[in-house]
Amino acid sequence: MGPSLKTIYTQCWPPRPTWGIDDIPDQTGRVHLVTGGAAGLGKETVRALLRKNARVYVAARGKAKAEAAIAEFKRETGTEAIFLELDLASLASIHRAAEEFLSKEKELHVLYNNAGVMFTDMNLLTADGYDLQFGTNVLGHYYLTELLIPALVAGAKTSNDGVSRVVNVSSGIQYWGELNFDTFSDTPERRKWFGREYRLYAQSKFANVVYAKELQRRVSKDNIVVTSLNPGNIRSDLWQHFPGFLRKFLFATTLHSIQDGALTQLYAGTVPEGKDFAGQFLIPWARLGLCNPAANDPELGRKLWEWLEAQVQKHQAQ
Repeated sequence: MGPSLKTIYTQCWPPRPTWGIDDIPDQTGRVHLVTGGAAGLGKETVRALLRKNARVYVAARGKAKAEAAIAEFKRETGTEAIFLELDLASLASIHRAAEEFLSKEKELHVLYNNAGVMFTDMNLLTADGYDLQFGTNVLGHYYLTELLIPALVAGAKTSNDGVSRVVNVSSGIQYWGELNFDTFSDTPERRKWFGREYRLYAQSKFANVVYAKELQRRVSKDNIVVTSLNPGNIRSDLWQHFPGFLRKFLFATTLHSIQDGALTQLYAGTVPEGKDFAGQFLIPWARLGLCNPAANDPELGRKLWEWLEAQVQKHQAQ
């Protein structure tokens, strides 16, 4: 059963925001890491944080694209972001990125698990053989977060509000998501979904919320606040795999600006009241809302966590 018509309408066409970029508190002394920070929502998030004096890591796969974005940020804000090479479709790359970050920083105050892929070709897999959408959007961010937990714990101790934060970017499509564990890697069951890649995307975005809820259960004792969110239907590069005519129609009728899309994750990551958002789901624009109720099931959260943990253990044993 999907969401109500009211939920669909208010998240596709939300009321104008009452909170904006100018409302972000000063971020001097705070370290932020944004995955996918060289494009789309991530790029706009980095730009806003730099304007508020944050120290920001742009975690991205393409060095040239990231360096171009960083140069643009410097011209616009006068502050320089830091490039962190990261390919979320490779567990080895994630390990290297975490090691590099931890060699430079002892503390991390906010981690934005923002990067993602959408509606990719069924034939595309991660470097480790997982469905590209699930491997990138879910497993990749799980592994990165686990490796950065020590820095998040340290960040909570030095934060002026006593917490660090992990912000997980999901999607409105999570309301239609479910978890079929037999489709996370390249299996015959996954192949049955050929031509319905949107189901694999919905699954990954639902898993983002399930994971966020379970992570919160496990790290509350460490003063880490975990949220997940729907950023809204945004005009971004995520739509690159959509048919051209349909993409143009959506851009003209349904989709919103990048600037609006970045608001909800910036809100979760920076507002003082965010320290009380533990386990919450946010909706456009910068509001608390309700997720797919199935994501609240602790048994499903435990099962997903154990699967994710097992994949990392298998990788580390190789």
